[in-house]
Parts: sequence; structure tokens; C-alpha cells
Amino acid sequence: MQKIKVMIVDDHTVVRDGICALLELAGDMEVVGDAANGREALETVGKLMPDVVLMDIAMPIMDGLEATRRIHKEFPEIKILALTQYDDKDYVFPSIKAGACGFISKTAASSELASGIRAVFAGESYLSPSVAKVFIEDYQQAALTKDKNDPYEQLTDREREVLKLVAEGYTT
Repeated sequence: MQKIKVMIVDDHTVVRDGICALLELAGDMEVVGDAANGREALETVGKLMPDVVLMDIAMPIMDGLEATRRIHKEFPEIKILALTQYDDKDYVFPSIKAGACGFISKTAASSELASGIRAVFAGESYLSPSVAKVFIEDYQQAALTKDKNDPYEQLTDREREVLKLVAEGYTT
């Protein structure tokens, strides 16, 4: 069985080592390399050609967003899973826009991390539950704002019914 080749990009050595140990236990994953910042990731990703890059967002020298953009542009076949302690929309949406296939919080269980890697490797998207909640809340807020600005949404049910009948050619 072919193992999923994973590269870990995080500025904390203990985090990289811990994730490496967890992924080795999964059995179907192999950590092929790591990097302490986005610039190091860019320098090595082309040589290692991992299937999935676990990308921290907040790092020195080059942050994960810029590294994600560049890796996604240069190596679109490599899947990127954002892995960070921040799970608010100020980090989630820019990560997805930059090219990440998923977003997972560092507070997630180790089994969730493995599931996220498997999902993006299989071509799916992955959002941890806390991040999915951010997406839903933002969508609901946008829908409410749209409804307030849409004249049709401001009509009563009876007014909509009358409007439909007038559009169909009926007279009053």
C-alpha cells in the first residue's frame, strides 16, 4: 500500500516532532520532510514532492498564507491543509482563498488530523467542526444582510402571491 507523503510546516520544533510521531502511528502516512517557515517550505517542497503539506499560518520570515499561495500556484497537484491555532474567519477564509484544500485547528484530536490529511489527499475538502461553524455563521450572516437589501424578501407572502399572478398576466 502506498503511503501518503506529508510535509509539515510549522515554526515550533516540538509541534513538528509531535505531528510527525502521530502521523507515523497512522500507518498509511509518511512524513517526508518539514520546514520552520514558508520560505523553507518553498525551497524544499519541489524536491520532496509531498502529497499533502500541513501548513501553519502564523510563522516568521514567510507566513503560511504566502507560502500556500506560491505552492498552490507552482505545484497545484500538492494538497495543502492549513493547520493552525486560529480558527476564526480572519484566518480561515484567506487560507482557503490562497489555495488550501482544508483547515484544521491545532486543538483537534489526532484522529481528526489523520482524517483531514486522508480527505485532502483523496481530493476532498476538509474543515474541522469548529471551522465549519465559522463558515456556517458567516454564510447565515451574509444571507441575512442580503435579505435585508432584497426588496422581494421584504414582501409579505400575500404580496409575493399577487406579484406572481401579475407576472403571469392576471389583472387585479
